[in-house]
Amino acid sequence: MTENKRYMVAMGSHDLVVETGKLAQQAGGAVTVREGDTMILATATMSTHPRQGIDFFPLSVDLEERMYAAGRIPGGWFRREGRPPVSAILVARMTDRPLRPLFPKDLRNEVQVILTSLSHDQEHQHDIVSINAASAALHISDVPWEGPIGAVRVGLIGDQFVINPTYSQMEESRLDLKLAGSADAIMMVECAANEVGEAMMVEALQFGHEAIQPFIRLVEMMREEIGKPKRDYEVKEVDQVLYDEVEVRVKEQVQNILQSYYDRDERNAELEDLREQVVVEYTDEETELAERLAQVRSAISSVIKQEIRARILEEGVRPDGRDYVTIRPLSAEVGIIPRTHGSGLFSRGETQVLSLATLGTPREAQEFDGLEPVTSKRYLHHYNFPPYSTGETWFLRGPKRREIGHGMLAENAMIPVLPDKEEFPYTIRVVSEVMSSNGSTSQASICASTLALMDAGIPISKPVAGIAMGLITDGERNAILTDIQGMEDHLGDMDFKVAGTRDGITALQMDIKIKGLSNEIMAQALQQANDARMQILDVMQAAIAEPRADLSPYAPRMITMHIDIDKIRNVIGKGGETIRAIQTETDTKIDIEDDGTVYIASPDGDKAMEARARIEALTESPEEGRIYTGKVVRIENYGVFVEILPGLDGMVHVSQLDTIRVEKPSDLVNLGDEIMVMVTKIENGKIRLSRQAVLEGWSLEEAQSHDRGSSSGGGGGSRNRSGGGGNRGRSGGDRSGGDRNRSGGGQRR
Repeated sequence: MTENKRYMVAMGSHDLVVETGKLAQQAGGAVTVREGDTMILATATMSTHPRQGIDFFPLSVDLEERMYAAGRIPGGWFRREGRPPVSAILVARMTDRPLRPLFPKDLRNEVQVILTSLSHDQEHQHDIVSINAASAALHISDVPWEGPIGAVRVGLIGDQFVINPTYSQMEESRLDLKLAGSADAIMMVECAANEVGEAMMVEALQFGHEAIQPFIRLVEMMREEIGKPKRDYEVKEVDQVLYDEVEVRVKEQVQNILQSYYDRDERNAELEDLREQVVVEYTDEETELAERLAQVRSAISSVIKQEIRARILEEGVRPDGRDYVTIRPLSAEVGIIPRTHGSGLFSRGETQVLSLATLGTPREAQEFDGLEPVTSKRYLHHYNFPPYSTGETWFLRGPKRREIGHGMLAENAMIPVLPDKEEFPYTIRVVSEVMSSNGSTSQASICASTLALMDAGIPISKPVAGIAMGLITDGERNAILTDIQGMEDHLGDMDFKVAGTRDGITALQMDIKIKGLSNEIMAQALQQANDARMQILDVMQAAIAEPRADLSPYAPRMITMHIDIDKIRNVIGKGGETIRAIQTETDTKIDIEDDGTVYIASPDGDKAMEARARIEALTESPEEGRIYTGKVVRIENYGVFVEILPGLDGMVHVSQLDTIRVEKPSDLVNLGDEIMVMVTKIENGKIRLSRQAVLEGWSLEEAQSHDRGSSSGGGGGSRNRSGGGGNRGRSGGDRSGGDRNRSGGGQRR
């Protein structure tokens, strides 16, 4: 059995504990990393033989969230974990991004990194722990990999940066910056922020990069002490002679095509014709093998990449003829889709996104059954990338990891400008449908979604726009490109997405393919992104300057009210009978929270007000001096009991039933009669009522004085009425002329 090894390193104010040798000993590499009582097991394993017939590296990274880690049993019929939740997919994707560039480019063996949550203390977050665990497992394993990397979260609480803040600390933070990098450079950034300035963002990135250095040094030490020898792998032989011949053959033609065709479709068609022509020249019946064809195509692609990059660096000209900072043509429209609550269409060159906004009730918020202490969210942003957006076809099998990640990036960008629940108690869902794609649809979806939210009348504080930046470098010369298109993303060295308002950054995502990125380059990229964002916001606000004053006529109108928590059961009713009846009869949706907050939603404002009145009638408390129309529910010789509110009775003493002396209450009223009464006293849960006070028109003080007199003996101030006594068997209308039938179960009169 392998000896158990334990290491520790400080990350900010917390310690990371790394152990290996005890668990998963047959994996290529296995470690547990613990912060507080949050613990992740990471394993890294490589297949024995390469996968045949592929031209890419088959890496898979998965996070297996186990509910036992937080002491819970999964929901659902089977009571076991099923498909990974969105939170697990996002962590796995974030872990994959900094690992992937450090594998050998020609590796074709399958490599699998599995992260398993063993413990979660609901305070220390597991995403950063997962990235660090994957790095340690890979570096000590036999898998070829040019690590290690380290990862850290940077928060901004007040004016202080905080390393790896806890969930509770993050509630006070303006910044949620997650970064991973090597000893030399930042490689991955995922950030949500509340309008943080560019200069402060650069400072946070530097602060985070410095903070990962102790962990990187620890993993290097682990490698020296316990690391396995890295395995050899089969490398596909390259016919260098063939490569060189093809490069010479096509170089001049590629240059001519790039200089002559700035339109993407025309350029791609010419390049494809060239590929087919050269493939025919270099293959015949005897040599027409799949590998040879692949090498010819690879050589041509290599020339195309070299020429595009050289033209950008040497001539300052991009594939579509733009300079470094020019944005492609922009357009923005709103209100183009009927019946939806809000719609926005944003275009930037050949990239086009349609976003649709929908408003719902609080009950439609998304609930979570995962490890994190977050139980629900009221803003949902979903991103769809259909095959027609790139002129292709593929099976529709639900959103891929990329689509889920892009949706979350847009969600993070919009959250800082959304109204608080107290101000705007709706659940909000935005769906971004990519209509056409040629670069940075995720940022276009942020722009389109801002338009849709404003079109829906959602009072966002400021519009948000996004832009994608790129980088071409040869180590000496650098070209930072504003608004990269698909080809530049594929052939470039960086994908840097920045979203924000006019006052600061709200979301940031970066992936780089090179080993170094200076602070100067990062600062320049952020400044160019800021300049571009201002241009885009100008176009968006020309289409709609601010949120519409009114909601769509198809959106529900929401009324918020508060009731005593002890009265919630009155509104719910037995088995939910009462609340279902109110919703059905008023055509509304009603949500009640545990603190007594009630949300009433309906497209018809009058219906919502009717439901509110019904709820008020069910939950109001009696007040001394108020007059109620109530139903006689019990008759005794000394008086009658009247239900003045649902389930709430008071007593009218016989002396207070009329303006004249009443011998027996049954001479005046029957069970089920409705009469008007005044509440004269509430004491120790008992309610004393007077009908005489209503008939005489007394004030509360007069009614209480007469009631005290009657309690001490005699008629209590009763006097004869002209016109005789009360009629027996009345059902409501007595001589006051004020009694009326109730509607809605005990409304006040």
